[in-house]
Amino acid sequence: MDCFCEELLGVCVAYSDVLVLQARDGKVLSMMNDGGWGTMVAQDRASGRFRDELVIATAQLVKERWKPHPTPTWVTCVPSTKHPDPVADFTRRLATKLEIPFLDALRKVRENKPQRLMQNRFHQCRNLDGAFKVAGKIRLGPVLLIDDLVDSSWTMTVAAALLLKSRSGPVLPLALARVNAAD
Repeated sequence: MDCFCEELLGVCVAYSDVLVLQARDGKVLSMMNDGGWGTMVAQDRASGRFRDELVIATAQLVKERWKPHPTPTWVTCVPSTKHPDPVADFTRRLATKLEIPFLDALRKVRENKPQRLMQNRFHQCRNLDGAFKVAGKIRLGPVLLIDDLVDSSWTMTVAAALLLKSRSGPVLPLALARVNAAD
């Protein structure tokens, strides 16, 4: 049987079963360095703390424009060992603004090369094998999964699959910015 990220998920998942571990369609607040929010994301990422305006804008995106279905009942974030505080801090503040609990559900347990350096999907997936694990509490119900940047989407894909494998409920990915190839 052909497998999908066998080491990553700890089981051989048949390609026909991949949809079971797939996140819902997600959103991004901005394009990195593309004026407005994208410039703020780049500046704040460099400074180590995302400003309150980005929390407010993201909450408005979720509540007023996106209106995801099902509505998230909790929120978590993609962890980082290189920059652990900014995304977790942002996500905690966003959870407060959305009036839903933040759960620190994922851990990064292995360093990996930046995804932007991977040349294709196979290498992007393999690069993440064993990099994350579910280590915190998992709630039943739809979860908003936050990351600061999205490029190939593999990090969100892997994090969502791990949450779904742990029976989280639907995963709704949201990033502060999409990275352009030139960034």
